[in-house]
Amino acid sequence: MLTNKKMNTITQTNFNFPNQTDLYKGKVRDVYTIDNDKLVMIASDRISAFDHVLPKGIPYKGQVLNQIASKFLDATSDILPNWKEASPDPSVTVGKRCEPFKVEMVIRGYLTGHAWREYKSGKRLLCGVPMPENMVENEKFPSPIITPTTKADVGHDEDITREEILSSKLVSEEDYIKLEEYTYALFQRGTEMAKEKGLILVDTKYEFGKDSNGVITLIDEIHTPDSSRYFYLEGYEDRIKNNLPQKQLSKEFVRQWLIENGFQGKDGQSIPNMSEEYCNQVAERYIELFELITGDKFIKEDVSDVLNRVEKNIANYLNS
Repeated sequence: MLTNKKMNTITQTNFNFPNQTDLYKGKVRDVYTIDNDKLVMIASDRISAFDHVLPKGIPYKGQVLNQIASKFLDATSDILPNWKEASPDPSVTVGKRCEPFKVEMVIRGYLTGHAWREYKSGKRLLCGVPMPENMVENEKFPSPIITPTTKADVGHDEDITREEILSSKLVSEEDYIKLEEYTYALFQRGTEMAKEKGLILVDTKYEFGKDSNGVITLIDEIHTPDSSRYFYLEGYEDRIKNNLPQKQLSKEFVRQWLIENGFQGKDGQSIPNMSEEYCNQVAERYIELFELITGDKFIKEDVSDVLNRVEKNIANYLNS
């Protein structure tokens, strides 16, 4: 178990690197632009759910996410180019800046989460994609479905159909066909890699951009517990047959805890208090996920002065 000593988590960064031209703070990542063409992406220990950033950081979460994403970017670079150049710190990836597409490619292999909530309410179309009748929660779709969303800087990402994307010229048809192909191929690879580890990749999302030469490039992170849902393979069929909840490794357990404590991001609701004990429990789940998903032992980096460590490692890399 994690010790009870006061954790040093990365919840905010305010660095100033040489030739820094921009700083963007997302829900969980801080992205520094260098010379307008290089990105330094810091995976913070912030955690978000229902489009709200929760008030406390989760120890080691940034390291977990960054190292999983780093591994999967390397493992999929034969499918399409990605933005990563190096990982100079366990919580940091540095790479090339791309012009992002204004949609996120969500792909679902199973009826769960948002898709199940829509299905249960009687809907049989999700982002214009038909869902078969008589399905049960967590059941596998006949084949994976792509349910894109618009990318919101603030607030909720909204479901959008393929037709709406093309008619509003958010993405050209030629590019969108490629995005679909890459999305299916990446999901297939992620599915195979998960299966080797006794896991099911349930659903995930990918973000793409174009590099300075106009080449479609995979950006951001992939196959981490922040962007993906995983079930345990063992016992999956039995749980479906007996109408039992699936054993899952994802952020869903945080969402469930918030729901049980009266928070779903709606107006007038307040985020429940997160005790240090609860934050440590969440950290353990993230570490467990890292070890399961990568097959590697998680090595806890020194977090006694984590911000200083991160800043130093980035500065050394940029100066090299």
